[in-house]
Amino acid sequence: MEVFGSSGVRGVVGDLITPAFVGRVARAAGAVWREGATGPDRPVAALARDTRRTGRTLADAAAAGLTSVGLDVYRLGVLPTPGLQAYAEQEGVPGLVITASHNPPEYNGIKLVGADGIELDRAALERVEANVRAMRADGPTGPAYAAWDRTGRSRRVEGATRRYAADVLAAVDREAIADADLTVALDPGHGAGALTSPDLFRDLGCEVVTVNATPDGHFPGRNPEPVPGNLGDLGRLVRTADADLGIAHDGDADRAIFYDGAGDPVEGGATLAALAAADLDPGDATVSAVNVSRRLVEAARGAGADLELTPIGSTNIITRIESLQAEGTHVPVAGEGNGGVLFPPYRLARDGAYTAARFCELLAGRGEIEGVSGGRRTVREIVAPFDGYENVRVNVGYASDDEREAMLEAIEAHAAAADAEVTTIDGHRLDFGDGWVLARESGTEPLVRVYAEAPSRERAEALAYAMRDDILAASDE
Repeated sequence: MEVFGSSGVRGVVGDLITPAFVGRVARAAGAVWREGATGPDRPVAALARDTRRTGRTLADAAAAGLTSVGLDVYRLGVLPTPGLQAYAEQEGVPGLVITASHNPPEYNGIKLVGADGIELDRAALERVEANVRAMRADGPTGPAYAAWDRTGRSRRVEGATRRYAADVLAAVDREAIADADLTVALDPGHGAGALTSPDLFRDLGCEVVTVNATPDGHFPGRNPEPVPGNLGDLGRLVRTADADLGIAHDGDADRAIFYDGAGDPVEGGATLAALAAADLDPGDATVSAVNVSRRLVEAARGAGADLELTPIGSTNIITRIESLQAEGTHVPVAGEGNGGVLFPPYRLARDGAYTAARFCELLAGRGEIEGVSGGRRTVREIVAPFDGYENVRVNVGYASDDEREAMLEAIEAHAAAADAEVTTIDGHRLDFGDGWVLARESGTEPLVRVYAEAPSRERAEALAYAMRDDILAASDE
């Protein structure tokens, strides 16, 4: 697909992402949703956004595109993406979110959600994309506009943030978490989670201290991506407040990354493995992407469960979960090591606040952990069974299509020359027995991403930097 990447469409505002482009995508999606509507009433779509500086303007453009093809628009305001998904599922209406998730402040984008609250699958996205391609920027081609007396209306819906938080509260063991008397340090990164997570964790009975908790689309405290290089303030807050747990979100709060009581980051793969180990039973399955950590491999094997791999991106993971469920396979937990975790029995959506609340349940004593007695636990006790690996990630940018092609050819040549088992589900993953490296083109930014994992930092860096050096050499030619 040319328009939609691994998780919606994103780009720099004023470049790819403009009000005109967003209006066309909304019009294209609205036409697909209009075709599937039944009954005499106008079809409805929900619309939300994160806190980005350009969000209001682009949401106005999306509302215009949707109403122009005859849909009424329920505007939910600033809301985490999982909050929009919950609203869509409960009301039985599709939705559109203006967000660039973890990307830098100059980016924005679009995520499309079906009336079941699930991100649109590839088949539905291809129908929307076909409509986008049929349009011209300056003319009435593509999906037909509604007649003047059938255009949609737009109205504000209040209380969506409270409704979302109430759903999360009702779905976890609130009493057990409160009894654990946890102190939580929270960094929503000035994103949509700033409107929901602080109060939610207070309502769970936690003592909450915050940093970067004011909604601000300039992201003055840190960039939206919750990686250690951006989370120094959170680590310091954990230590200063003597907190039990640090929690960081991305811009639309569908991810959660954790810090331990010493103020040190917890590798996302260890978090996912710990959550999976607590929920998986023999005969179950879990789903992750091709950059999966050996930690999750071990968790699935220890539980007697299957592990299914997909290309990177939540859409791909969700599609595989749905197919497994259709076959009668139970999938209690799935996701990626970047903090994007799904609990399909709750909702088939990544949800940073719900993931963090489930981790608080583990701190409060839920589930069995090898070598740890029941009752209150520390973060390090929870992830200790999955220690023993080091992870390195390197990004290499490109400035032209020619440079991009040269980099991808270098990756292929590196893989062909390596004495390793090569997987090409998404990019090239090379498994060497004592570690692995993956290189792939980003689906959301002009980058080639390199991931590596090994038992020692030195080996992981050697794998990552050998791949990176070949990629850089190709870009200089």
